[in-house]
Order: sequence, then C-alpha cells, then structure tokens
Amino acid sequence: MALQDVCKWQAPDTQGPSPHLPRAGGWAVPPGWDPATFVRSHSPGLAHGTTTLAFRFRHGVIAAADTRSSCGNYVQCPASRKIIPVHQHLLGTTSGTSADCATWYRVLRRELRLRALREGQPPSVAGAARLLAAMLSRYRGLDLCVATALCGWDRSGPALFYVYSDGTRLPGNVFSVGSGSPYAYGVLDRGYRYDMSPQEAYALARCAVAHATHRDAYSGGSVDLFHVRESGWEYVSRNDACVLYSQLQKLPEPEEEEEARRDQPEPATLHGGSRVSAETEML
Repeated sequence: MALQDVCKWQAPDTQGPSPHLPRAGGWAVPPGWDPATFVRSHSPGLAHGTTTLAFRFRHGVIAAADTRSSCGNYVQCPASRKIIPVHQHLLGTTSGTSADCATWYRVLRRELRLRALREGQPPSVAGAARLLAAMLSRYRGLDLCVATALCGWDRSGPALFYVYSDGTRLPGNVFSVGSGSPYAYGVLDRGYRYDMSPQEAYALARCAVAHATHRDAYSGGSVDLFHVRESGWEYVSRNDACVLYSQLQKLPEPEEEEEARRDQPEPATLHGGSRVSAETEML
C-alpha cells in the first residue's frame, strides 16, 4: 500500500487499491521518463551484501546462510531469516533486496499452491524455478534484485536451481550467492563431495558460511542451516558465526596433520652420552 501511494498508481478499472502488481512498465513515473531509466537514475543505490549457499548431495540438499541484513553502512537486522520455506519439500535462499525477495516468494508460494490444487500434486522443483524465472523476467530493467537458490526434493530426487531477477535459471550441484560467495566457494570447492554423509555436509556448510562472514563485512550474525530430505525440509541449527569461526580455527586440518607427521624427523638415539640423529647413525 505504501509503494502504491508513493507511485500514485491505481488499478485501471477501479478507484480503490488493488492487491495485484502492475504490468511491466506500468509504474507511475514523471512525464517524459522511461520507467527503467527513471529507476536507474533515482535509485538510492545502498550497498548490501550477504552469504548464502546450497549444494546437492546423496542425502538431499543443504541450504545455509548468514543472518545479517545490511543497508549501506548500517546493520539493519542481525538475526534475519534468509532461507524461506515455500512448501514441505521446497525452500529457497534469498540474496538481494529483502523486500523484493520476500514479495516474490509470497507470490511464488501462492502460484504453486494454486497449481497444486489444479493438478492434484505440487509442481517439480524445475517447474517452480521455471515459473519464478518467468515472473521475474517481466520486470527486467526495473531495478528488481532477487537472486535465489531453489532447493527441493521431487519425484526425480534432490534438485537445485539458481534463479536471478533477469530471468536466468540454472540447474547445478553447488551454488553460492552474495557478496561473501567467493570466500564460500573457496571452502566448497575444496571439501564438496556428492557422497558425503549428512554430518559431513553440515560441517562443510557451516565452515563455508563462517569463513565468508569473517572476510565479508556485509555478512555476519549467525549461520542458519537447513536440510531438504525426501520426507521434507528440516531446520537443523543456528550457530553464532563468530563462535563457529573461532572453533573452526582450533581444529587442525587433516592435510596439515598428515604433512606434519611426514615432516617430523626421526627420533634421536643416544650413543655414549651424546644425542645423535638416525641420519648421522646411518652415516
């Protein structure tokens, strides 16, 4: 309602407010302005960032995200929820403008519910991604900012799709979205395996988000973790990102342990009251 009042927009056939979004290009702007040009010229341009990730493995789909919502140089909310359930077997990570993500997930939830009532079963994850991409593509160029990873389980098994507000739709096994994604990808590329156990997958997701929050100023707060199984999605945990990173720093890496063991010199032996190494003894 507030946005409609600011734009002074009314439905074509009624004088009252309408619950439906206007058609693409139908936003009210000053005379002589193209809507896309007006938005680009007068957008506040506040910097924002986040760290979200999702990956598919043998036991389902893991989704993880930080909880810091930023607005420019300010932390707007330190405990926001960036993983939004759609229905029992589908949820999505959200990155971009919080209002845009929340609005379009409400629209997606409604459309999927209507389609399930018409067809007698919920659409597949690919169908949901296709529907969301088609709806978002109509508003291309209007400064809409939605980047999401749809995580679900349907008749074909675990599925993962990346959808962007320009209509991009990509299937994949690993996605990370947001300003902290380069740091998260560094951890994921090193530790991801399709045949991981659930506990290994949980540890990898927490490690990736925790390292990203340590390096990315716009990410922080806590680490939310979800697991989509055949029986439905499960909220696994929420851990403080700083505490989690400190705990991870104290754990030795398996590769480092193996290298330290190989580089350790042979134990010294005593001969006649003097300490001589094994190499000297052989000489």
